[in-house]
Amino acid sequence: MPEVDIEWPWQYNFPPFFTLQPHPETRAKQVTAWKSLILNYCEKTKTYTIDVRETNQNPLFNNTTINRKLEQNVIISILSELQKSGNAAPVDKSKNRWEIYWHTLEEWASIIYDSICDRGMQNTVVTFYELTQGDDVTDLIFFGMNQDVLIKALKVLENERKCELILEDDIQGAKFF
Repeated sequence: MPEVDIEWPWQYNFPPFFTLQPHPETRAKQVTAWKSLILNYCEKTKTYTIDVRETNQNPLFNNTTINRKLEQNVIISILSELQKSGNAAPVDKSKNRWEIYWHTLEEWASIIYDSICDRGMQNTVVTFYELTQGDDVTDLIFFGMNQDVLIKALKVLENERKCELILEDDIQGAKFF
């Protein structure tokens, strides 16, 4: 995981936060807090995928200071809640690997397209590298974006007829309209 200074919410140092609470109202607040924490953490660390099997190494789910960690089945249930709002999606059938979208795919699509328009790049082909790694995007929010997430966001734009994906061996990118 990338080293980034994270401001943990107060709950993170509260041991019961790491145990699913039995009272429905308390549990609902707990799940909401976890959803917010996951999205904030992933945005700050630019984490696009979470493997539930590796969460013991992830400070997000393992607070070594208070010796508490969130169980994998609880993590999966919280990620499933994030899926309902369009902020996560399982990558595999067993729901071990998840993509995390701190912006929904529709929001990412809009952010990318606005950037293309702002830079006057309609009617040009832009490679995935130029879109997410190029020198002129280092200050943009989608710099370093995971390619699988990028393709899904671009498919949203393709469905809106704002771009055409190019997924050939020698060139991978999109033509924007």
